[in-house]
Amino acid sequence: MLHTLFNRLRKSFRLEGRPVVMAYRGYGNARRVFFKGHVLDDRLLYEAEKGDRKRKNLLAMLSRYMSKGIPGQRVKITFAGEVFDTQSDETGYFEEEVEWEEPLSQNGWLPARYELLDGLPSGEEVPVSNSSVYIQEKDSEFGIISDVDDTILISHASKTLRKLRLILTKNAKTRLPFTGVASFYHALQSGIDKDCCNPIFYVSSSEWNLYDFLVDFCEVRNIPKGPFLLQKYKANLWEVLWSGGGSHTHKLEKIRHLLNTYPALNFILIGDSGQKDAALYAEIAREFPGRILSIYIRDVSGPGRTEVHLQQLAGDLKKEGLDMLLVKDTAGAALHACEKGFITLEEYEKVRREVGC
Repeated sequence: MLHTLFNRLRKSFRLEGRPVVMAYRGYGNARRVFFKGHVLDDRLLYEAEKGDRKRKNLLAMLSRYMSKGIPGQRVKITFAGEVFDTQSDETGYFEEEVEWEEPLSQNGWLPARYELLDGLPSGEEVPVSNSSVYIQEKDSEFGIISDVDDTILISHASKTLRKLRLILTKNAKTRLPFTGVASFYHALQSGIDKDCCNPIFYVSSSEWNLYDFLVDFCEVRNIPKGPFLLQKYKANLWEVLWSGGGSHTHKLEKIRHLLNTYPALNFILIGDSGQKDAALYAEIAREFPGRILSIYIRDVSGPGRTEVHLQQLAGDLKKEGLDMLLVKDTAGAALHACEKGFITLEEYEKVRREVGC
């Protein structure tokens, strides 16, 4: 009822732009699939380009936090020959879990189509958004769950002012990854058997506001495609400062969810030392015995420094038969992955050359 009143007021006072669906990458297995997205007001959506000045980069980033979600919007989802509806919540977010009586016959990346069913002026073309859904492939050797900030993307997430300067003055085409990340992740995705495709999931404490930025960044830097699992969308400008901060318990929930969604798949976890990845991953490894093949933590503490508590945690896990490796660069993780048989020697050498070891 309140959602309907909100939408009528927006139209009556011309407070709305054109509603659009931002469909996120979905994922699932042969019997259960998860679809996610947002219905947003397009008035403030702005995409920065590589040659844009800092002012335009600033506008593009701020627009992600000023664009309002539209509640109570019905969305039609078409996938694998089936059609079903869902509805956006008070923030404009929607999430739909669908179970199939018969297992899906296809796997890998499959197309999905999203259409708005209401909230449009008479005669206006229905906004359509296309995305894709990952269905686990039968020959996957293992899965990879990776953090984003200071794991693949140089973010200075634990240094608020430096982080703020980066996110407000750079864009997806000018932000930098850590050297060797793309090659290492492609090597993990291919595994030892070059014909398989091991799934990669990106679980981050960043908000859904940054989804398009993260997708563009990975595409520009040739980092493998994977679903993103992010935090609740925020529409408060001041929360830009704390993007990715605060409690990281949502990471635990999302990683548990992935391990339960793919019960026959073991995982490699990749994070950094700047936040709480090591402790969270250790908790997951103990909670799911035998399911975590290895944990790689990028040490971002600075030259000549290593967090003592992380070394102690890694030592404790070693006694329990769990591998947590603290690495200063991507080559260190790639070497261990090669020794464990996760990637080929050829792929390790490629990463090593890129890093300059």
